[in-house]
Amino acid sequence: MVRPSRWDAGVAQMQAHGLADSNASLSSGAAPGAMAMSGGFGSSSVVAEARRYVGRNPTGRGSLWCARFMNLVLQRSGYHGTGSDLARSFASYGQRVSGPQIGAIAVMGRRGGGHVGVVSGIDAQGNPIMISGNNGNRVREAPISRSRIYAYVMPTG
Repeated sequence: MVRPSRWDAGVAQMQAHGLADSNASLSSGAAPGAMAMSGGFGSSSVVAEARRYVGRNPTGRGSLWCARFMNLVLQRSGYHGTGSDLARSFASYGQRVSGPQIGAIAVMGRRGGGHVGVVSGIDAQGNPIMISGNNGNRVREAPISRSRIYAYVMPTG
């Protein structure tokens, strides 16, 4: 018996929920059953750009580079970033949105500072799947507990 791919399984799950005409995106690092729908946001180019670096460190820094990575991705996607190496600088960047959306920048606190990344999907439990730098000293794509995130912003201009 041939087992369906994660993509095919995700499409089947969307069809079962009446979402056959939505655009789906499955995170390569997400748990089975994780999926997200793209609402056609212009900042999906930010997700595509960020995904190019998964598994690498494009900044050359040894520590504290998640914000630098986010600024690099924004710049290469045609947006202006914050110009700051502080994750929390993104909390007042762009247009604030009330929850996770594909292409939104998620800002969270963590012991000793903060962390920032771009939402690439939403898992089955409603947690954002985030692509972020300086996650184990490389760019990773993984679900993050939504309770850790204190701001979502969409890039503008």
